[in-house]
Amino acid sequence: MYHNGKIFIAKDGDEPLCLLCDKANRHGLIAGATGTGKTITLKVLAESFSDAGVPVFLADVKGDLAGMSRCGTDSEDMQKRIARFGLAECGFNYHAYPTNYWDIFAETGLPLRTTITEMGPVLLAQLLELTPTQEDILNIVFRIADDEGLLLLDSKDLRSMLAYVAENAKEYSNSYGNINKASLNVIQRGMAALETQGANVFFGEPALNIRDWIRQDNTGKGYINILDSRSLINNPKMYAMFLLWLLSELFEVLPEVGDAEKPKLIFFFDEAHLLFSDAPKPLLRKIEQVVKLIRSKGVGVYFITQNPADIPDGVLAQLGNKVQHALHAYTPADMKGLKAAADSFRANPAFDTREVLQTLGTGEALVSFLLEDGTPSMVRKASILPPQSRMGTISEEERMAEVNGSPLFYQYSETIDRDSAYELLQRGELQKTEQAQEEAERIAAEKAAEKARIAAEKAAEKERLAAEKAAEKARIAEEKAAEKERLAAEKAAEKEKERKKAALTGAAKTAAGTVGRELGKTVGGAVGGKFGKTLGGNLGASLGRGILGTLFGK
Repeated sequence: MYHNGKIFIAKDGDEPLCLLCDKANRHGLIAGATGTGKTITLKVLAESFSDAGVPVFLADVKGDLAGMSRCGTDSEDMQKRIARFGLAECGFNYHAYPTNYWDIFAETGLPLRTTITEMGPVLLAQLLELTPTQEDILNIVFRIADDEGLLLLDSKDLRSMLAYVAENAKEYSNSYGNINKASLNVIQRGMAALETQGANVFFGEPALNIRDWIRQDNTGKGYINILDSRSLINNPKMYAMFLLWLLSELFEVLPEVGDAEKPKLIFFFDEAHLLFSDAPKPLLRKIEQVVKLIRSKGVGVYFITQNPADIPDGVLAQLGNKVQHALHAYTPADMKGLKAAADSFRANPAFDTREVLQTLGTGEALVSFLLEDGTPSMVRKASILPPQSRMGTISEEERMAEVNGSPLFYQYSETIDRDSAYELLQRGELQKTEQAQEEAERIAAEKAAEKARIAAEKAAEKERLAAEKAAEKARIAEEKAAEKERLAAEKAAEKEKERKKAALTGAAKTAAGTVGRELGKTVGGAVGGKFGKTLGGNLGASLGRGILGTLFGK
């Protein structure tokens, strides 16, 4: 309850035990064995902060904190407790609290997301347990993305960027230093492991604006933001990553306020032993550092666990407000833890702290809050007040009705997947593919054109050779025809010559024969009369023809 400007959560007899609002940012611890009442203490504290107008965030790992959005239920037992604590005079009444339900896996609440860029290379490197060299490589990847305007929003953006840098490592090494592909492979494997735990859902947009948690409803009550961690708690690395990012984000966003009248925001992390048990050492160191520093931002962090020994010493030393429920000691290790828990309190001479720790009943606790001067109060044995909201969980139908009716529903319910590194690199690869295809088509066209040119040249050459051959053939034919004509003409001329010669020879012979005959006749007739004349004529003709034939070649 919030009463008289204080967080009233327990009573030691008739004396109320209150946590001072201006000391609530000094962090706190709620511890105790299973079934001793830690959840009720958490609920009462969260309700009281809400009543004081202080927004609250709490991780609900069992689902039994969800009832804060519903009024508590009256019963005979509750009436007895109200009367025993004198709560009626303090204004105790059953009522619901303004509640927003969140879920990293976006199944039972508003999606709770952040971006790769907001997480940053330093936190990611610690989460992935990278070596200094590998962390340097991751920083280079972020630097290249920033220089080339490639947004890193979700996990596929980072995976694409890692692959892109690996493919172009030689070129980038000239400008950013040596980029070891083996280191890139380690980071890629680490991201793949994170994605199997839900990082692919956690990284994305719209990213949480942490100021949306620092809100009050119209009655002045601080909103209670409940993260459904029933699935998340099974992935300790994701849980640790979320916690680290959240505290780091708050540290970066919120201004310095010191010890304000009231804290700006209170965080409760239930089952903290699961958070710290498997967390890597660099992550633990970072959590310790942030827990130390975030107090000055007006933020209080409260861890709920079974044994104070579950909290690293560096973190435990920062927790000034403590509510310790019963502890059981069955083993030497348990006895050691019991002693450490008892010794962490400022002793009360009225009882033995270690002995009382083992005998506390359900709903009872040892309480120590910081005093006005900042020192821890003497430990007190007290009974924790009952909550005003419903104890236990709510149905899934009730939960979804609250989710859908949240004033933040339309702001966070729909995933936004804008163009970022993945899309731009995919587009670049597609463009390269298209360019390569265009280049291949251009080369193919050039080859086809060259082939066509060669074929055309061959065809032209073939036609030229055919034409030359035809022309040569025609020339030869013409020459043969001309030769034939020439020979025919020569033959005709020769024949004509022969004819003329023959005609001339015949004429000559005839003339010679005639002359010879006449001569022979004359001579023969003179010699031998008529017979001699005939004989002489014949001999003279033959003789004339023979002589002329000899002369003319016939």
